[in-house]
Amino acid sequence: MANVVVQQQMLRSLVAEKLEQVGVPAGDAATVADVLVHADLRGVHSHGVLRTEHYVRRVCEGGLNIHPDIAFQNTGPVTGVLDGDDGFGHVIAKQAMRHAIELAKNNGLGAVGVINSSHCGALSYFVNQAVEENLIGMAMTHTDTNVVPFGGARPFFGTNPLAFGFPAGRNKPIILDMATSEVAFGKVLAARDEGKQIPATWGVDQVGDPSTDPFQLVSLLPFGGAKGYGLALVVEVLSGLLTGSAFGPHIVPMYGDYDKMRKLGHFFCAVNPAFFTKEESFLQAMDQMIEEIHQVPPARGVDRVLVPGEPEQQNEERYGARGVPIAESVYQYLMS
Repeated sequence: MANVVVQQQMLRSLVAEKLEQVGVPAGDAATVADVLVHADLRGVHSHGVLRTEHYVRRVCEGGLNIHPDIAFQNTGPVTGVLDGDDGFGHVIAKQAMRHAIELAKNNGLGAVGVINSSHCGALSYFVNQAVEENLIGMAMTHTDTNVVPFGGARPFFGTNPLAFGFPAGRNKPIILDMATSEVAFGKVLAARDEGKQIPATWGVDQVGDPSTDPFQLVSLLPFGGAKGYGLALVVEVLSGLLTGSAFGPHIVPMYGDYDKMRKLGHFFCAVNPAFFTKEESFLQAMDQMIEEIHQVPPARGVDRVLVPGEPEQQNEERYGARGVPIAESVYQYLMS
């Protein structure tokens, strides 16, 4: 299926307009659009504007509160809890990281648990909020069950992504954003939309066999076997159990039960390097590490050793200049 190239600002406008058509306030619609286009700019199309149709459906069927009363409560010198009142996760997560940043600026560390939220999109967006303030950012969220645990025959945890952002001086920041599954399920959805096959290592079909057909795949596999499974559990504890939210198979699914609030939990943290060392020294050390990694001789067939997030930053530069490629079906939906 062919792609359509759209300039990023037009793409933001199209998404925002689609959300406003179903009653989402303009400010919140703009935030959701910004997070989605951020993902597409980075080449992470699984978390990009293709999600718009899903959000519109949830709004229309009652599974999202478009007028939430989002409330933040300080629970200690460096901690807080934000109640999203079942609103858009993108808006809720942005506010939560903003509170974490403020706590970190004043006290060196800020940790915010989120309750009563929904799907929040690419976590790289939120750790980048901290990075822009020369802080270290951390973000994680649980998701509904669709990943087979190591050694298991049925799914238990979700893709349970986590992200870290580290500022640098003269170099671009290091942004690590990854699912604890082999891939995010959104990539399977993107493959379905684009009519492409998928690697057999991504997941399994109804009977537990590997499949290259995205329409047959029902469960994902954790990356790295037991290691990815272990990290998924860590994310579940910090974003689910620690916040008093549901976990694993008890989470309302993203696809299905569109009339139910998902009640997701997230966990955000910001760290102020200036409370541990001199900020300038830290940024210089980050630059030195990045540049020394770049100098590592590449393996055969590799042009250059990169740091985490660098391929996505290259996509941002390219797509920012030339426009963002999106599936034609997604473009037609946004234009309808």
